[in-house]
Amino acid sequence: MRVILPDGTSHEYPAGTTPLKVARDLSPRLFREALVAKVDDKIWDLTRPLPGDCRLELLTFEQEEGQLTYRHSAAHVMAQAVKRLFPGTKLGIGPAIAEGFYYDFDSPHKFTPEDLVAIEEEMKRIIQADYPFERQEVSREEALELFQKLGEPYKLELIHELPEGSTITIYRQGEFVDLCTGPHLPSTGYLKAIKLTSLAGAYWRGKESNPMLQRIYGTAFPKASLLEEYLQRIEEAKKRDHRRLGAELRIFSLEEEGPGFPFFLPKGMILRNELEQFWREEHRRAGYLEIRTPIILNRSLWETSGHWEHYRENMYFTKIDEQDYAIKPMNCPGAILVYKSEQHSYRDLPLRLAELGLVHRHEKSGVLHGLMRVRAFTQDDAHIFLRPSQISEEIQRVIDLVDRFYSLFGFSYHVELSTRPEDAMGSLEIWETATTALREALEAKGMPYTINEGEGAFYGPKIDFHLKDSLGRTWQCGTIQLDFLMPEKFDLTYIGEDGQKHRPVMIHRVVFGSIERFIGILIEHYGGAFPVWLAPVQVRILPIADRHHEYAYKVRDSLLQAGVRAEVNDRNEKIGYKIRASEVEKIPFMLVVGDKEVAEGTVSVRERGKGDTGSVPVAEFIARVVEEIRERRG
Repeated sequence: MRVILPDGTSHEYPAGTTPLKVARDLSPRLFREALVAKVDDKIWDLTRPLPGDCRLELLTFEQEEGQLTYRHSAAHVMAQAVKRLFPGTKLGIGPAIAEGFYYDFDSPHKFTPEDLVAIEEEMKRIIQADYPFERQEVSREEALELFQKLGEPYKLELIHELPEGSTITIYRQGEFVDLCTGPHLPSTGYLKAIKLTSLAGAYWRGKESNPMLQRIYGTAFPKASLLEEYLQRIEEAKKRDHRRLGAELRIFSLEEEGPGFPFFLPKGMILRNELEQFWREEHRRAGYLEIRTPIILNRSLWETSGHWEHYRENMYFTKIDEQDYAIKPMNCPGAILVYKSEQHSYRDLPLRLAELGLVHRHEKSGVLHGLMRVRAFTQDDAHIFLRPSQISEEIQRVIDLVDRFYSLFGFSYHVELSTRPEDAMGSLEIWETATTALREALEAKGMPYTINEGEGAFYGPKIDFHLKDSLGRTWQCGTIQLDFLMPEKFDLTYIGEDGQKHRPVMIHRVVFGSIERFIGILIEHYGGAFPVWLAPVQVRILPIADRHHEYAYKVRDSLLQAGVRAEVNDRNEKIGYKIRASEVEKIPFMLVVGDKEVAEGTVSVRERGKGDTGSVPVAEFIARVVEEIRERRG
């Protein structure tokens, strides 16, 4: 058979050759580091014979598929260890996830943190034994008989739901067997550095009507040094947890009376208002007009938009004058009504309508998470109505706007093109047209992107922006959605150059995504140490003794007059304590004032992260900080 490698070279091998044999022939290093193969774009076990003539790529831990295979194999090893240590445990599912894996168990034993240590030790014994992962295809009847004998009800449920004619595979390592599509590592000995990290509860298949299972999370790396780096990063993430910092810095609170409905405190409102002011400035420059639409609109509107059919389980409802109304989960129908409120000419387009719109979506209590997952949030929405000929140029303008925003905060990002989901409205032809338009705009910008199959909105494909924070984590924030369907549903028109009515196209887009979530991301990205322009308190003046209070307040007033957020700590405390308190609160600038500063009209500057930077005249310091704020330096 003929095997074609990624560099285009072709090699002849006898039938039955495995990818592992090819790796051995190519290089000793590749033989050591290869974890899984890609055969004609299908992920393939290294020890599984090749199907015949094919294209072959050998993947290591450097590739995502290699990492997923590595960690999925670790999940199987963990399940084997649990079954050994806790007889009577039933298996749920055990996938790889970003930077780790988990497995769900139905066990009479209630797992504890101490159990994780014992399970880890048993995993190490399994790894030391170097059991091969053996793939086997079985018939439906064989699979049902096997897992019935093993007493695995959840596996039986999964088998029963497989479509007729499906290829059913099981994997064995030692005495352990699992229903799994694979692929896996050649053997358990490929695993090197493992760590079980946490316990949680999880409903079987995510449904509250199903049994609650116990979920064990873990991670695995091919080198101990990589595991250590990961654990240090996790510890740093805990220190930066926006829920803890948000409470300590008095930015927001979450109350029992409103789960999922965050309260913004005075300092949080300063942060929020600064973000919104920046948003408004940039949108005015980019030619957007700001609108505001009601948060409650009647049922017929949501039926026309498709939300009633496609999104109803996420919506909240009420009745007014015996008529059904819904609290808006999205802003687009309101923007459409604004567009329809007057006739438009082709000269008006593109018409860019921007809105900081409060929306409500029902989230189950178990997934609520600080500001990251809430039930009420403000989307920095815009809806752009345009002619079909303007699509590519307008999408490129939006991409440029998104880039300006993220660059300000020091975020790098990558882009995904999300395509037609299963519950999509509209014809395949319309979807193909819209998807092609987004692809062409990305390519015209020379922007690398990946395809995210089936993850578009129900009314159109979208470009998603995934930004990377200071800890290397990614967050999906900005999105650009191209929509040919809503204009049709709402019979939107404009008068063309020919004097006839034509149908506009609609772009839905956000940059922050959600103001609340973006603030949560910023808290963790900066660790609460916001740049000066965003900091709720930009300068704190620290008088050394009571006799310096008058001068401290005079300095404060000068700062306030210049537009700087400043305050005085005039508590009866030693200066060292005042400095430490300001450092804990992550104040960007501290100004220490004593006899020398009063006499000379200066301030002694302490800068966050740098310490004492010397004495300067008050006017000079004010000019410096005002410039830093005006330029919104990171």
